[in-house]
Amino acid sequence: MRVPQGFEAEFDRIESAVDAGNTDLRAMGFWRLLAKVKADAALSAHWAEQAGRIDRKAFEARVRRRFPVWFGNLVLLVEAMAGAFAVGIALGSDEEVVAGLALVFAGVAWSVAFHCPTHWLVGRIVGIGFTAYFLAGPFPPRPGVKTDYASYLRASPVARAWMHGSGAVVTKLAPFIALAFWPATDVPTWAAIALAAIGVFQIVTDVVFSTKRGDWKKVRRELRVARARNASR
Repeated sequence: MRVPQGFEAEFDRIESAVDAGNTDLRAMGFWRLLAKVKADAALSAHWAEQAGRIDRKAFEARVRRRFPVWFGNLVLLVEAMAGAFAVGIALGSDEEVVAGLALVFAGVAWSVAFHCPTHWLVGRIVGIGFTAYFLAGPFPPRPGVKTDYASYLRASPVARAWMHGSGAVVTKLAPFIALAFWPATDVPTWAAIALAAIGVFQIVTDVVFSTKRGDWKKVRRELRVARARNASR
């Protein structure tokens, strides 16, 4: 494999800057460089280790509150179980308000609890590793799971797209999964409407925002990489 001229110097320059305390990878041109590397499977494999090392150093310098992957998955599993317990309350309670609030809680809890573990599960299936959980976003903070970028680069673009899309899909399904229990309960109609509204709201926000800077933007990006690779063969 012939390594394009200048790539090694660019990676070394960026890594040196990160070691010196600069964590703004975008400003340093890291992602533009990675876009060129991703275009070729051999280049992706060749630069995976150094790119992963740079990404991890910058992430760990920027994000101080990190948690082991097993711990994050455990916490979210407990939240998912709390949602299942709430469904049990909705099914068994004679108090309509309590049952309604419990079912709505289940839909909201599952929307959060299923997202990152699904990314993790699908990622592991396709060979992508993860390094840590963290809290993302200013407010409200939400859990995020950080990919091991070396393994991410080694995975195929389609595999990466599946990983990104899986969490987004299951999050949107969660309120409707809770809603599916409604006919078997004495939950009032307002709770069913609330769950449907939450589900529709999440779909709308995905269309408006996620396609520009969230999971669906990443899905589209990786599918473009896949198409470009196929076209160059």
